Amino acid sequence: MTIALVTCSGISNTGKLTTQAAQILLQRKPGHYIWMHAKQSAAMLEAEIRVAEQVIVIDGCTDCCATKKLFKSCLTPHRHIIATELGIEKNGMGEVQYDEIEKIVRVIMNDGSCQE
Repeated sequence: MTIALVTCSGISNTGKLTTQAAQILLQRKPGHYIWMHAKQSAAMLEAEIRVAEQVIVIDGCTDCCATKKLFKSCLTPHRHIIATELGIEKNGMGEVQYDEIEKIVRVIMNDGSCQE
């Protein structure tokens, strides 16, 4: 199963966190995930996501930038994860912590549909 990960485009710690979590998943399960950044156009997102069986949006905070971009493409995610709702504090330009990345990765991988 190919899973599309759409991450937010923020430059805050939570925005960077979503990108780093997606990159870790790409490394851990090559070919299982594809990754799109919300900076891409809605048309490009739509074209690339069509090859995936599942779409997971990973937003850094409740501004939900990635979700808003995805909705512009008329696609609906199968799952929506918001880092700040998992207890991760939005800290401006603070550094992303490894345990925060792992928290996001575990949430995505622990879903039954993401198992091999």
